[in-house]
Amino acid sequence: MTIPTLENLGKGPFFLMAGSCAIESNDLAFEIAEKIDGLTKAMGIPYIFKGSYRKANRTKIDSFTGIGDIKALEILQAVGKHYSLPTVTDIHESSEAAMAAAYVDVLQIPAFLCRQTDLLAAAAQTGKAVNIKKGQFMSGASMRFAVEKVLHENPEAVVYLTDRGNSFGYGDLVVDYRNLPEMSAMNVPVIMDCTHSLQRPNQTTGVTGGQPALIETIAKAAIAVGADGIFIETHPNPSVAKSDGANMLPLDQLEGLLEKLLRVREAIV
Repeated sequence: MTIPTLENLGKGPFFLMAGSCAIESNDLAFEIAEKIDGLTKAMGIPYIFKGSYRKANRTKIDSFTGIGDIKALEILQAVGKHYSLPTVTDIHESSEAAMAAAYVDVLQIPAFLCRQTDLLAAAAQTGKAVNIKKGQFMSGASMRFAVEKVLHENPEAVVYLTDRGNSFGYGDLVVDYRNLPEMSAMNVPVIMDCTHSLQRPNQTTGVTGGQPALIETIAKAAIAVGADGIFIETHPNPSVAKSDGANMLPLDQLEGLLEKLLRVREAIV
């Protein structure tokens, strides 16, 4: 079970961080993990299984937030052990860091929380790898301060930075690919979130929209620019997903996408 770092990425393929938005059930988590684990092993792509044990940032009071913290974390742990995969989940408050770290290998800091000093410090103190999503309101260059906060607490920490677009008006996001080389200059692996960067937030319905048809476009461009990793939320049937289905990639489309991305990667290394 290897956590990708700059040292072991080298001139090999990108790594993949993927799974459903939220942990919905044991069966769904294992279905997704089995499919992606098989694909990535066959293609030689390092893989980190993703699932949020709780969704704290929801627009509506009745939006799905999770099946229970410990229940979801136990599913993440079981997936990791069964497939010998590292796992990643979001944390939202400092008090959650130690709890989640007991079950997963990477703690993810949501984009809206990337400036929260205590949260970053708590994640670093666990000794787990920390994936910081760049705020939609921030430049790539400004993310060096978030990296510094983690390394101040734990100089040996593995830190990832993930771009997920920038706010464009009230209800759209755009991807500025200058952010990727700016963040790469901090000597940390840089990831492109190819699904959340296509969200259409702040819709009057209270449910975030998306443009999943452009996932391939975002991913190809990110690899061409030099992204070390790709983040994708995927589901066997996004239309019935309990969270963020509007911007997920259908699971049966992942194989074709990864094949194309490998060819782009091979062309630039």
